[in-house]
Parts: sequence; C-alpha cells; structure tokens
Amino acid sequence: MLLFLELLYIALTLFICTKILLDTSSSVKASAYIILVILVPVIGIIIYLSVGLNYRKNILYSKKVIRNEQQAALLYQKIKEYRETNTPLFHNEYPRYEGLTELLFKNDQSLLTQHNEVQLLINGEEKFPELIRCLKAAQSHIHLEYYIYENDTIGNQVADILIEKARQGVEVRFIYDDFGSSDIRKNIVPRLRENGVEAYPFYKIRFIFLANRLNYRNHRKVVIIDGQTAFIGGINISDKYINSTDQSKFWRDTHVKITGESVLQLQHHFIADWNFCTGKSLQINSDYFVPFNESLPGKTWVQITASGPDSKHPGILYSLLQIIHLAQKELLITTPYFIPGQEFIRALLMAALRGVKITLLVPYNSDSRVVNAVAKSHYEELLAGGIRIFRYKKGFIHSKTMVCDRELSVVGTANLDHRSFDLNFEVNALVFDQQFTQKLVDAFENDLTAADEIDYTQWKNRPYGRKVAEKFFGLISPLL
Repeated sequence: MLLFLELLYIALTLFICTKILLDTSSSVKASAYIILVILVPVIGIIIYLSVGLNYRKNILYSKKVIRNEQQAALLYQKIKEYRETNTPLFHNEYPRYEGLTELLFKNDQSLLTQHNEVQLLINGEEKFPELIRCLKAAQSHIHLEYYIYENDTIGNQVADILIEKARQGVEVRFIYDDFGSSDIRKNIVPRLRENGVEAYPFYKIRFIFLANRLNYRNHRKVVIIDGQTAFIGGINISDKYINSTDQSKFWRDTHVKITGESVLQLQHHFIADWNFCTGKSLQINSDYFVPFNESLPGKTWVQITASGPDSKHPGILYSLLQIIHLAQKELLITTPYFIPGQEFIRALLMAALRGVKITLLVPYNSDSRVVNAVAKSHYEELLAGGIRIFRYKKGFIHSKTMVCDRELSVVGTANLDHRSFDLNFEVNALVFDQQFTQKLVDAFENDLTAADEIDYTQWKNRPYGRKVAEKFFGLISPLL
C-alpha cells in the first residue's frame, strides 16, 4: 500500500511539473514552481494549486475581454480619426518615442492625446483637498476604483461627499477591491448603497477559492469626474497618506490630476472594470465620453497604459522596458517594491553601459522583510554596473514614478514586481512634457535629501550570511 501511494505521488508530481511547464510563460517562474513542488513535498503542490495555477482565468476574464472589444468597436472610428490627426503632431515634437506610443496603441488601443492639463500632487496633503474640491463640484457622474479604501477619517469624509452627490442626482459608481478594502465591507459600503451610491467589490473573495483569489487584484487608484477630470497614482483612500504630527510613520507618495482628453481612456478602463464586476453593461454615451474639443485647456501629451490578467501582453512592463531602451541621458526611478525580472535588470544595466545615468530610489526598509531581502539581492549587480541606489529614510516611500531624460514622466499604480506586471490590474499615465517632468525631478531630488546612498564597496563587503539569505529569497522572487 505504501509503495502504491509513493508511486501515485510521483505520478502526481510529474503531472504537476508538466502542467507548470506548459502553463507558465516565464521559464524563471516555472523553474521556481518546479523546485518548490519537488523540494517541499505535498505543501509545494498545494501552494502551486492555490496561487500559481490560474484555473479560472480564461473563464473569468473572457467576459471582460469581450466587453472591452465591444466598447473598442464603438470607439474605434473616433480613435482612428484622432490618432491620424495627433500622431504626426506628436512625432514632430518627440520623434524618438514613436515606437513607444505605437506599442501602447497596439497593446490596448491606448489613445495618445494632446489637449491635457496635468497637475502633480505630492502626498495626501495635496491630493485629498483637490480631490474633495472636485468631487463636490461634480455635475453628471463620479466613478471611483480603489485598491485600499479604509474606514477612517478621510474614508468617511469622501463617503459623505459621495452620498451627498448621489442625493443631488449625480451618478456615483464605486469599485473597491475585496481584499485591499476589506475594512469597509460592513460599514461604509452598506451606508453608500443605502444612500444611492452603486458600490461593488472587484473579484469578490470566497473562502473556498481564497488563496487563488488573493491573486488578480484591482490595484488601480482612479477617480473620474464628469468625464473631464481624473485622478491617478499611488495614493489610496486612507489617513496614513496624510502626514499629521501624531502619525508614527511618514508616507511619501505621488498622484496626478488630469484634465482633458486622456480622461477618455481612463473612463474606458473603468467601464470595462464596472461591467466585469457588476455583470451589468454600462453603455457608452457623451455624458461619460465628453466629445473631443480643441478648446480644452492644456497642451500636454498624455498616454494611458493599463494591463492585467486580461491583457494579451504585459503592457506596463513593455512600456517601461521600452522607455529604458530609449533613454539617452538619465533615468530617475522610484518604487516601493523592487522585485523585477531579469529582463528589467538587464535593460537597466544595458542603459548604464550606454552612458545613461540611472538613479533608483527605494525604501530604506520595506513593509515586508521578504520583499526587503529580495530587493537587496539585486543591489550589488546594479551598483557594479554604475547604477546609483538611494534608500529613503524619512518614512516609507510608496511612489511609483519614472523620469526619462527630463521630458517623459510615468506616474501610476504599478510597482516594479511580478505581481504588478503579471497578476494585478494596474494603470499608468505617461506624460510627455518638460515643465511637468521638471516638477517631478524636483520632487525626486528633494526625496534624495532624505535618503542614504548605498556605497558599492561597503555593500559588497556586507556580512556573508546576509548575502546568502538575500540570494535565497531572490530565488523565490518570481512567486511573490
């Protein structure tokens, strides 16, 4: 009997390993899962079946993809017309980014738009007053989706405004991530619904499928008001993003407010998410998609890139890699979680070899010891390649930004890790504008004054035990 069970387990292990090879596109990730399954009997298989095997992905997200295609068909003619108009104008101003904008369009029909105003918002102290002002001024509709929304002072303040606007006849729709915003399920959400706000969870967590459903989260933080104004970036709805005197940890984060044509693309993604998580079909009309008008304020080029498990390609990863390859002088990168794949590391090293000055800003200590160790496993290689690494000490830096040659900025929700590139629903804004980018550069340089630079010689000579531990955790980085 024991021999039979052993043979059965061996057969099961071989079956699981074969399935990993066939179903996992990344060879690095496939190797990590196979090692886990072989070296950790039974438990390794359970972990893979829980968080590695995407057994509902094709069925679950096929509905969303179909709806995206239906919406794209309705908008395609307009997109085609404006693309034909805008592309030559953009390429006259920024010729070397032609391939980048084409990549984004082919990936998810992301429309490059010219008539935008973009305002940089540093921390909750700048975001929340501006957000509240715009919410109170809403006339037609308010669309929100957040990864984290907490039952605290700012959470209830925003909820009160949403309720008041709903009572005034404004359409208010709210998507909250069922994992990240679990804090509001039994308090704020029922109150919103009772007062006319439509509130739905994204990919509701059920106990039976709990482990697998912790993947594929909606990590977006987006607000759209009247189809004309949008907010996007790293700041969730939580008091911790407001740095008060009685707060134990300083939170440093970045958001942007966009007014103009690019809001159309964010609206498109919101409606696709809404139709997916509600089972409804919100129809496209001129209230949600304000007609293009050259009299709109601003002349800033903006392109939105979004990706997730429903994307044909990892659009955000591709866009960042392309920006790195296009850089000629300088890259300034801020991220709270630095766990990229080797393709990202090699792209940075190649850019450094070309003479591009690269500066990476990360937290001194992440909010996860494992993530901290994995990130450190990459530092020696990057430092040896001439890349400068600073660790922010004032508090926790949560910004997700990139600056290329002081003319292109990226601000959004995506971290530099496998989860943001492959598993979560994310969205970034690419802003082509020297004046805006200079403001982001100024903020970056100010952050460096509160950070310590890693010295390559000292880092190389750190204790042997730390090196081994960091490299060990680096082996499991594809699983994080």
